[in-house]
Amino acid sequence: MKLQKEFEEKIGYKFQNRKLLCQALTHSSYANERHLGRQADNERLEFLGDAVLEIVSSEFLYHRYPNYPEGELTRLRASMVCEPTLAFCTRELNLGKYLLLGKGEDQTGGRERKSILSDALEAVIGAVYLDGGFASAKEFIFRFVLNDIEHKQLFFDSKTILQEVVQGNYDEQLQYFLVSEEGPDHDKKFLVEARIGNTVYGQGTGRTKKSAEQEAAYQTLLKLKHQLPQNNGGSTCI
Repeated sequence: MKLQKEFEEKIGYKFQNRKLLCQALTHSSYANERHLGRQADNERLEFLGDAVLEIVSSEFLYHRYPNYPEGELTRLRASMVCEPTLAFCTRELNLGKYLLLGKGEDQTGGRERKSILSDALEAVIGAVYLDGGFASAKEFIFRFVLNDIEHKQLFFDSKTILQEVVQGNYDEQLQYFLVSEEGPDHDKKFLVEARIGNTVYGQGTGRTKKSAEQEAAYQTLLKLKHQLPQNNGGSTCI
């Protein structure tokens, strides 16, 4: 209960029906472990929140990019609401701290697992929608998902953007190096370095090599942003 109140303060929304918040933060592993029933976890709320997020993000992009064709809007929306990006959005909330997980899931890093975090974020959106209506859900989405969209786009397109930046500004190649690989098969943790030539510019960790590379690329872009002149006339700028 204390953690739930803390979470409410963090998101700036107080639930009238606290059971909705509890359900949104309950992973199936916890519900199964406690024999709470098939509808006690957050999967149904995730389903609802996903639909609300899609309509809000679609409306946002429609108005923000009036010259984009349908295909480009669809691509952009898909990248904004994909699992890695939604998990990235939960960092500000430290959402993993508030989740109810089964012991096994908790012990194997479930609080940092992107799939669990992204699903829980959608469940919270669904809970806010049921509790406070569309306007409240929209406000939550704007505050925690659609805020600072350029920065988030830099994250979810990080590898592509970095490749273009390196090709346009460096004679040396961009390469990703696996520094370490830890943990059992079901709970791997990879550490990857992004290097331009022989120089390390960024590091990233993740439960897959791909996610670790994405994080390393993102950290590299943040570093290069302060080193390279802004390219206002070209297709690639950071």
